[in-house]
Amino acid sequence: MPTWFCSRAWFSHVGPFDEGGQGVPEDLLLFYEHLRRGGGVFRVDHKLLLYRYHPYAATHSVLEMTIWTHRVHFLEEQVLPRWKSFTIWNAGKQGRRLYRSLTAASRRKVMAFCDVDENKIRKGFYCHEDSEERPKPKVPILHFQAAQSPFVICVKLDLTGGEFEDNLKSLHLQEGQDFVHFS
Repeated sequence: MPTWFCSRAWFSHVGPFDEGGQGVPEDLLLFYEHLRRGGGVFRVDHKLLLYRYHPYAATHSVLEMTIWTHRVHFLEEQVLPRWKSFTIWNAGKQGRRLYRSLTAASRRKVMAFCDVDENKIRKGFYCHEDSEERPKPKVPILHFQAAQSPFVICVKLDLTGGEFEDNLKSLHLQEGQDFVHFS
């Protein structure tokens, strides 16, 4: 979770933290409530502080699956209702995991996966084998240049030597309207 700041008045309006105990991602839940109530986010590309982890930090008690579940729920609640359909950018592990985590109604909105990996694109589709639907859903896998926005991006930034960021920039899309980052 990036560090973020707000006024005491806004914190009182949005808060309090969920004090549900160990394993509750209270900062993420507060952040999502901040957004639900119309709070904004402004990115600052400067290091403002140093965050130190220690082995007994409460953050280590929050299961990754708990955070994932909250993130998927927020995506389905706040983003996907605005789109009739969308593309998942990443036909790999994280993109497929997102697809499988979505509700059936949200999965039906997925028009394609997109990627740059020629092997995945050559395969042509992703088949959701665990689906109870018959026939099993098959979602096309396209090259990112052939895919249509909006996109839910399941690619971590700064891991491809700038290649992913350059590909995204080449499409001249607007963040929040034409795509959202999920990873």
